[in-house]
Parts: sequence; structure tokens; C-alpha cells
Amino acid sequence: MAANDLVKKAKRGNEKAFAELMQGEKHKLYRMAYLYVKNEDDALDVVQETIYKAYISIKKLKEPDYFSTWLTRILIHTALDFIKKNKLTVPFSEMEEFFPTRGDRLIDERLDLAEAIEQLEERYKTVIILRYFNDLSIKQIADCLNCPEGTVKTNLHRAINKLKLDIREAYIQ
Repeated sequence: MAANDLVKKAKRGNEKAFAELMQGEKHKLYRMAYLYVKNEDDALDVVQETIYKAYISIKKLKEPDYFSTWLTRILIHTALDFIKKNKLTVPFSEMEEFFPTRGDRLIDERLDLAEAIEQLEERYKTVIILRYFNDLSIKQIADCLNCPEGTVKTNLHRAINKLKLDIREAYIQ
């Protein structure tokens, strides 16, 4: 069954359709939540809260084509709320599983990049995660964040420049 049909059924209250939709999205949701909270249990909590919020508000979803974007937006807000509520500051050293390991130097470079991403302002970190970890297009990111594509491009450009500068400074020292 097509995702749009499942979304329409879920909007009408079909719990099985909603569960099937979540089954298709759960791995993506978990990966994104983990990128924000850096802890398996906390990521699972964020995903669970996201699914709950989506379940109680799916009837408000206007366009079935944007279900995945809508769900991603819920997850981002839930993760940011979780971080604020728990005042999380988590080291990126736990992120090795997201980066291939081919020698100590590559690991160090990847960890430097991960640490630099962690230091970015939330708006910059979010566009980097959505673009390069979730492989979303500029348009999808704009839809997800409910902002113009130009803003996404600007934030992405600024984030990349900040990362380049931070990493360059780390290697000069």
C-alpha cells in the first residue's frame, strides 16, 4: 500500500495504518534523535514522544505527501525540548559509530568534525544534520523547518564556513 494511502487511513483513525507508517520511519527517527541527544535511551525516549505527538495530532496534517517532513519537524522540536529540559551537553566522542574507521587519523578528523558540529548554533546544526546525515534536499529542509529555501541555503552556507574555520583552527593549534 502506498504511503499516501496509509497516511489518509491513519488520519481517519486507522491505528494499523499509523503503526505501519511508524514502522517505515522508526530507523530514520532514531538516527536523527541520536544525533541530537547522543544517548540510546534518550533517543528512544525522544522517538517515543515523537510518535505519541504524531499519533494525537495526525488529523491536523493537511497534506499526506508531507507526512515524513511533518514527522521530522515533530522530532526536531521534541529533541530540542528534551535537550533544553535536561540541559544536555554530551560529548561527540560517542559518535564513532556514525563514522567509518580507517585509521587513527581519519577517526580523529571525523571526531573533530563531529565536535565542531556539536558547537554550532542549533539552527546551523539542524540544517547540517538534515542535509548531510539525513540526505534531505534544500526544499525538504525548508518544508521541515517551515522557513524559506533561501534561509536554509544561508544557514547551510554559514554552518559550512563555520565548520571549515573551526576545523582549520583546530589543526593550526
